[in-house]
Amino acid sequence: MYNIRNFTPRDYQLNILERCKNINCLVCLPTGTGKTKLAILVALERLNKFSGSKILFLTPTKPLASQICNEFIESTDIDYKKIALLTGAIISKNRKEIYKNSVIIVATPQTIENDVKNQNIDLDEFSLLVVDECHKSRENFANTKVAEKYFSDKDSKRILALTASPGSDKNKINEICNNLHLKSVEILTEEDEDLKKHIQEKDIINIYVDFPEEFRNIHNLMKEEYRSKLNKIKEFGITKPLSVINKTDLVNLQRRFIKDLNKKNPSTFYGLSLVSQLLKLSYCLELLETQSLNALNDFIIKLESDTSKAAKNILSSSNIQKAILNVNELRNKNIKHPKIIKLKSLLSEEILNNEKYKAIVFANYRNTIDEIISELKDINIKAERFVGQANKKSHGLNQKEQANIIEQFKNGSFNILVASSVAEEGIDIPEVNAVIFYEPIGSELRKIQRAGRTGRTKPGKIIFLITKETRDVGLFFSSMRKEKKMKNTLNKMKGENIFSKYEQ
Repeated sequence: MYNIRNFTPRDYQLNILERCKNINCLVCLPTGTGKTKLAILVALERLNKFSGSKILFLTPTKPLASQICNEFIESTDIDYKKIALLTGAIISKNRKEIYKNSVIIVATPQTIENDVKNQNIDLDEFSLLVVDECHKSRENFANTKVAEKYFSDKDSKRILALTASPGSDKNKINEICNNLHLKSVEILTEEDEDLKKHIQEKDIINIYVDFPEEFRNIHNLMKEEYRSKLNKIKEFGITKPLSVINKTDLVNLQRRFIKDLNKKNPSTFYGLSLVSQLLKLSYCLELLETQSLNALNDFIIKLESDTSKAAKNILSSSNIQKAILNVNELRNKNIKHPKIIKLKSLLSEEILNNEKYKAIVFANYRNTIDEIISELKDINIKAERFVGQANKKSHGLNQKEQANIIEQFKNGSFNILVASSVAEEGIDIPEVNAVIFYEPIGSELRKIQRAGRTGRTKPGKIIFLITKETRDVGLFFSSMRKEKKMKNTLNKMKGENIFSKYEQ
C-alpha cells in the first residue's frame, strides 16, 4: 500500500481525484495550484488498485522531468530507487532494465515514443498515463502517439492530462481531448471559491511609454516603403483590404508561392521575392516599435550581408537608406528605446527598497536580452541571461548551464533573470516578486505560462511594458481577450462529458 507524505491534499484536489478514478480526464488548474500533487494522488490510487502496475508520466523537458521525479520522492513513500527519470541519453539496454525495476517512470514523450517503436516498453504494464503540459498534444506530437498506443477501454488503464492553459477555442480543447482519448474536463479558475483561498494576489501593472518622435520619423520612412510594396500584392488576387493584411497573411501567401514554384511561372518568383521583402520590412518595424535601435541595427547589418534579391531591393530604396542614416545618428547619440529607460528606473527603485528583490524579465529576442543585461549591469544591477540552447544565430545555454544559473538565482547571487521563452515552462524557477513583459505577446497560453512564474507562495506583480501607438497595444489586448475567452470556454465545459472521435 503506497501513501502520500509531507503534504496535505486540498479539498479541490480530492474532489478532482474522485472523478479521475473513473474516467480519462483533462484537468485545467492555474499555475502553482498543485497539478503535480493531484497527479501523485491519482498515481497512488491506481497503484493501490492495480497491484504490480506502473505509472508513466510524460513531461516536455528534462529539467521538468527531474523536478517531477523529486516531487514523487518527497511526497510519497515509494522507494526512491523505484522512481526513475528516463531520457534518450540512457542506452536502450539500460532503459529496458529501468522499465523492469521501476514503479514510476518520468520521461520526455520522445523517449517513450522511440521505446514503443523499438518494443523496449510494454504499455500494458502501466495503470496510468499522465500527460503534462497537454496543450502540446497536437496530432503528430510524441505524447499523442504514445497515448494512441496506450489507450484502451480497460479499467486497468487510465489517462490524466494536465495543463494551465489549454487554449481559448473550444475546438482546440476538443482536439486535445480527442488526441488523448479524454472523456471529461475538470476545471478550476481563480474565480472558483474552492481555489480562491489558495491563490496569491497578483497585481497587473501596465506601463505605457511614448513612441519617440525620432523613432517615428524612421518608422514613417520604413512604413512608406512597406505600403508601396504591399500595394503590389493586389496583382496576385488578394481581396482582403491591404490595411488589415498581417504577418500571418503574408506567411500563408509565401507558402502558396512556394507550392507553385515547380510550375516555373515568373510571376511566382516575383511574388515570393515581394512577400519576402514585406516580411523583412515588417520585422524592421517590429524591432523599432517594440525592441531597440540596436536590435534594428543588427538586423540591418544582416540584410547588408544577405545576397538575396529581396534584401538588395530593400536596401536600394531611398526611404530605407534615409532610415538607416537616422538609425546610425540616434545610436551615435546613445538614444535608447523608452522601454529600456523605464525598465532600468523601475528595477533600480525596487532593488533600492528591497535588496532581495527578484524578477524575471521576459523578452522575445536574444539580442534584446543581451542589451537589457548590458544596460542593467551598467547601473550595477545583478542580472543574468537565460536562453535556450545554441542556434545558428547566437550562443545559447545547455541544460547544465541553465541549471547552474537557476541555482544561482535561487541562492540570491543575482536579482534579475532576463529570459527568452525557454523560461515559460519546464524549468523549476524560484518564486519571484515580479514578472516583467518587455513586450506583450499575442498568445494567451504563453502569457499565462509567463505570468504563472510569480504569485505562487506570496503576492506578486505582473508588469507589461507597452509602447503607445504600436503593435504592442494590439498584442496586449489580443492576449487579454483570448485569455478571457479561454476562461469562459472552460467554465462552460466544467464537468462536461466528451466523447472522442473514436467513439462517434
